[in-house]
Amino acid sequence: MREVIEQSKIPRRTLYTGAGMPAIGIGTFGSDKYGEAEVAEAVYGAIASGYRLIDCASVYQNEASIGNVLTRVMEEGIVSRKDLFVVSKVWNDMHGEGDVIKSCKKSLSDLQLDYLDLFLVHWPFPNYHAPGCSQDSRNPDSRPFAAEEFMVAWRQCEELVEQGLVRHIGMSNMTIVKLEQVLPLCKIAPAALEMELHPGFQQRELFDYAIAHDMLPIGFCPLGSPSRPERDRTAEDISDMEMPEIVEIAAVHDVHPALVCLKWAVQNGQVPIPFSVKEAQYVGNLKCVTEDPLGEEEIRRINAADKNCRLVKGQVFLWPGANGWEDLWDM
Repeated sequence: MREVIEQSKIPRRTLYTGAGMPAIGIGTFGSDKYGEAEVAEAVYGAIASGYRLIDCASVYQNEASIGNVLTRVMEEGIVSRKDLFVVSKVWNDMHGEGDVIKSCKKSLSDLQLDYLDLFLVHWPFPNYHAPGCSQDSRNPDSRPFAAEEFMVAWRQCEELVEQGLVRHIGMSNMTIVKLEQVLPLCKIAPAALEMELHPGFQQRELFDYAIAHDMLPIGFCPLGSPSRPERDRTAEDISDMEMPEIVEIAAVHDVHPALVCLKWAVQNGQVPIPFSVKEAQYVGNLKCVTEDPLGEEEIRRINAADKNCRLVKGQVFLWPGANGWEDLWDM
């Protein structure tokens, strides 16, 4: 018998529009390791166990299978559409005039939905890499961020809101330098900012900037993404679940270190989107934020343990003449 977490116990967040969303969701980026059917079945199990926030993207190559699951859970009466919060993203090769709208409509068709709750610009430039590429892969057409080019994509996101195809729009993988160039140009402000967030990489300055500008931080890699693709690995990476602070706090609470990372994330005010295809793990991930919270001193200890270790460095998006991945992040 699958364990079902009561909705009333799951923390929630409020977007600047007044709309609510769960404070934790399930990610669906597993295309480098898991087949789309396996990911979709995990989404089914996650919704059945109580998840209501599903973080998707066109580049994950599994939205059609997830769409079958979304239709299934609604037909079975497990959940109604109004209680789901579904996110998708436009990929880098679809930033041109008309392409963002085309991409969104394709995602809607694949997901078998009439609207998306949140639609994100996945990366802030049109630099494209093929799915499953290696770390040294480079596209000769890649180029640095340009606000004017980004706004071509953003204007289409705004149009999607005006058409009723999308309830909220947001950005992802941004920096303060980039945000300060584009936020004054937005007619519809971003409701969320998806960013890498975990105990070893807390991005406090960007996090605080997002909050100050009414953008809800959604955290990817909340567990330090131990199964991330090889192209996102370097020798100096640290493992969050091996950080002494995390291990010791986990021992006190008698839980896996992963659950400490998630408790910290939710209590820190972000929305983590952990991914797992294993039922015990995704149920445990949801349940852990409904019970046995971390103490204030434990939160302070984790906050002080930040290693400033970015795991998703984005080397594959570099342009000819770039010095290194740091250029992507305005360092």
